[in-house]
Amino acid sequence: MKIKFFMKQLVLSDIHENLGGKMVEFAGYNMPVQYNGVKAEHHTVRNEVGVFDVSHMGEVFVSGEKSLDFLQYITTNDVSKLNPGKIQYTCFPNADGGIVDDFLLYMIADKNYLLVVNASNIEKDLAWINEHNTFGCKINNQSNNYSLLSIQGPKSIALLQELTDINLSDIKYYNFKIGSVAGINEVILSRTGYTGEIGFELYVKNESVKKLWNAMFNTSIELKPIGLAARDTLRLEKGFCLYGNDINDTTSPIEAGLGWITKFTKEFINHEELKIQKERGVIRKLVGLELIDKGIARKDYPIVDTQGNEIGVVTSGTMSPSLNKAIAMAYLSKELSKTGSEIYIMVRKKQIKAVVVSLPFLK
Repeated sequence: MKIKFFMKQLVLSDIHENLGGKMVEFAGYNMPVQYNGVKAEHHTVRNEVGVFDVSHMGEVFVSGEKSLDFLQYITTNDVSKLNPGKIQYTCFPNADGGIVDDFLLYMIADKNYLLVVNASNIEKDLAWINEHNTFGCKINNQSNNYSLLSIQGPKSIALLQELTDINLSDIKYYNFKIGSVAGINEVILSRTGYTGEIGFELYVKNESVKKLWNAMFNTSIELKPIGLAARDTLRLEKGFCLYGNDINDTTSPIEAGLGWITKFTKEFINHEELKIQKERGVIRKLVGLELIDKGIARKDYPIVDTQGNEIGVVTSGTMSPSLNKAIAMAYLSKELSKTGSEIYIMVRKKQIKAVVVSLPFLK
């Protein structure tokens, strides 16, 4: 008997389809991958302003007397450095040296936190959180009740400022305010994004997201909808990791260049092994690659040395619209991970020369 798979719909799915959005399945959701073409949407975000509907992301609230102790134990970053209104990029380490998920951690108030996790990992993360919750914390999964709109680009402040009395210029990177936007109360207005541009991520209850969307498209500044494909090219140019591609259950945060979110001023799950990696060095590292020969590297394309021996695989790859160059990321041995090292990527059975470059690709 075949089991039917039903995709979850975004609250704004009809709007995306009416705007000409090409809809695809992503993390169990029906998501807009592009509207007017990846390159045009990419340049819109780099030069003007665009909006992504990323309501598939998970929102999990953690609260309780020992919530700080709990989060210190299950995450790599130092949660004690947060205060209300601040955000941390962090991850759940697993017991085998890998990563359960990477996510944003918001301190809403004393003993009250919000975890914004990857859509494809919501159930896995909840299971992990509950399994290790020996601290008596309240775990409140609100993923099905929140929508998330990401407004990114140089004109994002000017656009959103027309809709709120909150002084957006005062909100620093990785900080947030909770207030009224477009007449909607208790919007979480977060100075974050996945593009490397100035931008904000707005968390709003599902019943208000259509009102917010319409208000943003009725300011004096032209706003364009942007799909998942451009989100990927934008984040890759900045060297941001994507879970399932560049990091997963078998990659350590040290290998992935995430030592900066791995703090050994505290004890956390598997901290001993990760500390050894930090001190002794790792045998492989996540690096940036720039293709010298003509071709585009894609995820899982084999990487070979000058003798044709396979030495790795591409974790992410694309043609960079900003640089007009093919770029990729991959794990390479410590010896080959040095900037300037030359390797070859197998593109349609042809060896394409590439060179290791420093991240981010777009400075």
